[in-house]
Amino acid sequence: MPTRKSPRKGSLQFWPRKRARKILHRVNWDAISNGKNLKGFICYKAGMASVLIRDNTPNSMNKGKDIPIACTILECPRMRVLSIRFYKGGKVIGEVIQKNIDKRLKSKIKIPKKETKKIEDFSPEDYDDVRVIVYSEVKKTGIKKTPDISEIGLNGTKEEKLEFIKNSLENGFRIFDVFEVGELVDIRGVTKGKGFQGPVKRFGISLKQHKSEKGRRTPGSIGPWHPAYVTFRAPMAGQTGFFTRTHYNQKIVFIGKEEESEKIENIKNYGNIKTDYIIITGSVQGPAKRQVIITHALRPSKDQLKKEYEFRRIIK
Repeated sequence: MPTRKSPRKGSLQFWPRKRARKILHRVNWDAISNGKNLKGFICYKAGMASVLIRDNTPNSMNKGKDIPIACTILECPRMRVLSIRFYKGGKVIGEVIQKNIDKRLKSKIKIPKKETKKIEDFSPEDYDDVRVIVYSEVKKTGIKKTPDISEIGLNGTKEEKLEFIKNSLENGFRIFDVFEVGELVDIRGVTKGKGFQGPVKRFGISLKQHKSEKGRRTPGSIGPWHPAYVTFRAPMAGQTGFFTRTHYNQKIVFIGKEEESEKIENIKNYGNIKTDYIIITGSVQGPAKRQVIITHALRPSKDQLKKEYEFRRIIK
């Protein structure tokens, strides 16, 4: 018989395997070109549910039929502008901080007492890009009180970006102003933390034979005698979970508004949905109440784009 081969365990793409420094991590906004205005939004994972949809995908075996699919519900409270940043050559040249902001932000960040510059002080020749620092009105969801802060990029010309920001200063941003039903999105967030785990759970190595000495859940060899050291490629025990990960090309099935009478209630480990929300296909990393950033698809998949789902109802 030929020798059985097995690929190495654990991708070096995700290295080092240590805890994420922050939950809402940095996004390369210059790489995302899809969308009409804002490139991303702060949402909170409520939980998963089975959703009944009508499959209208051309050439699908289930075309015209109602089928159940696994979906995730994300609550998306309104976001408001904290400040406006002006960039020149990739560096911040100025920032305009808004006056009427949430009081709880003052304990989280340092806000200058002196009045900062105004938007009118920056001419189009002074900058080449504009971004916004936003915070979520998470207090309305009942999860917690302190807002989450993140920088969000915009699409369009410099004039279009600035005009969109000015029009949103009073009312803020809502999820249906940024995304549409049927659109593909990427989910950026931090996975569930699982603490210190062994190499079987951490890297997926196979168990040794049941009569092996010195443990079944350990690697057979961690390296040669010479050179007399253990390489970082050897699967060893360590931190598992609470890693920064990205899910690509998940389709928006439904967008619910805060004003609608029908609300989703009694979600396990979460409670009731009180603000705007979206339902997307598949699962989302992290536990319930974990904050994530959803963005327009970085590299849309043709297979996902051609799928057409008509939302029917949530299966209880």
